Amino acid sequence: MKRIGVVTAGGDAPGMNAAIRSIVRSAIYHDLEVVGFEKGYAGLIEGRSRTMGPRSVSGIINLGGTILKTIRSEEIKSPEGIAKAAENLKDKGVDGLVTIGGDGTFRGASEIQAVSGIPVIGVPATIDNDVSGTDTTIGFDTAVNTALSAIDKIRDTAFSHERIFVVEVMGRKRGFLALEVGLAGGAELILVPEMESDMNKICEKLRNARKEGKTSEIIVMAEGAGDSRKVVDYIAANTGYQARLTVLGYVQRGGIPTAYSRTLACEFGHHAVKLLLDGASRRMVGVSGGKIISVNLDYSWKERKELDLERYRLAEILSS
Repeated sequence: MKRIGVVTAGGDAPGMNAAIRSIVRSAIYHDLEVVGFEKGYAGLIEGRSRTMGPRSVSGIINLGGTILKTIRSEEIKSPEGIAKAAENLKDKGVDGLVTIGGDGTFRGASEIQAVSGIPVIGVPATIDNDVSGTDTTIGFDTAVNTALSAIDKIRDTAFSHERIFVVEVMGRKRGFLALEVGLAGGAELILVPEMESDMNKICEKLRNARKEGKTSEIIVMAEGAGDSRKVVDYIAANTGYQARLTVLGYVQRGGIPTAYSRTLACEFGHHAVKLLLDGASRRMVGVSGGKIISVNLDYSWKERKELDLERYRLAEILSS
């Protein structure tokens, strides 16, 4: 193996740059050349690339986003797009590819590998933390802390005005971010896509809380758990309490990665290069019980990662 490629695809996540840096410098340490493909799979299909060296990744470990840029590609979902990506990898003399992203990224990577025959290793980086085969992903810890900082500030206002605040966090399909933020932020209620919400029971809990002396509440809601505007309106109409909505949105994706997101990225990137040098393919780097591991790449996107219901129950107990 003489040359490897690296690409960031799908949504950006804090720590992607730290992973790029780790991959590039680990590869060069082992006398490998590195080609960075720009703008995700769209750039890979178009052949947009640049040679990367130690100085090209200087000063990026603390930066959010991705210096390689990323665009969501519809073409990569087609046989024609996969064929173009595979052809460009061969044209660039790439002997192994590291893809950084989430489950959609790994699905595309699996198909690219099958067509090209070039070894592929996945590095999980998504604020949703919904990738099977790893306890956590690059960027998740940062997104949790970003949302938590906002909620801590909102709670001051909720207390001062004796209001209910619904705080919508990211998570169109999964509630990992909402659960972690809600637990760490002491939310009175957590609404996630995996569990159906009974608005009547929610209002009853809020009324009982007021009877017991609570004067303000925080509800953390994943965006995929329903229409947050309707939730706020329903609560206000059925309890008589003041309710407000805050949508955190894309602020959760950006920002300076936490120490954990950075160190995880460093370890994941280094291990990805090591796997390629060891002759591995169709693997995804992960962490389990504090140890860096690897799993079958297809497992990462084919198997559904389940929400920890014990943590959800803990959040309920502590919110009383």
